[in-house]
Amino acid sequence: MGRGRGSTQERREDVIRAAIVEFARTGYRGTSTAAIAERGGVTQPYLFRLFPDKKAIFVAALVRSAEDTRPAFETAADGVEDVERARQVMADAYTRLISTRPETLVIQLQGYAAAAQGDDLIGEAVRAGWLSIWETVHLALGVDAEQTASFFACGMLGNTLTAIGLPMATG
Repeated sequence: MGRGRGSTQERREDVIRAAIVEFARTGYRGTSTAAIAERGGVTQPYLFRLFPDKKAIFVAALVRSAEDTRPAFETAADGVEDVERARQVMADAYTRLISTRPETLVIQLQGYAAAAQGDDLIGEAVRAGWLSIWETVHLALGVDAEQTASFFACGMLGNTLTAIGLPMATG
């Protein structure tokens, strides 16, 4: 463990969590490294000892977001045998995640947008995170790829409706 306020790894984690919030608030282009450093409780020079540049911070934030999202699905479905019940508890767990930490949804959407614009480094992080979540859900549901895709299609509709401020249709 490092001196003072925690180890380098702990400080790095603080910065990543701060970056998720800042990127969610003001977007990739609108977020300054100074704002991330301030929220993360580090100086800007120290921030650049932890990360080579702002893009590396954004990629780390995307990776952390996927790493935070995947267990929400996995834990919710643990021990659930019925496929329909598993779908529901996973959807509910994700809904709780993005309602208590809305920055998770925002950073995911920003990552998709950056990947769609052709940024290879960001695209690679987004794809890896997505595949990790896909595999978790696919295994938990125990269904074919088409049914897993259907689960995610409904989820992406929910993400879109949430992002634009419309409630999910029920019933």
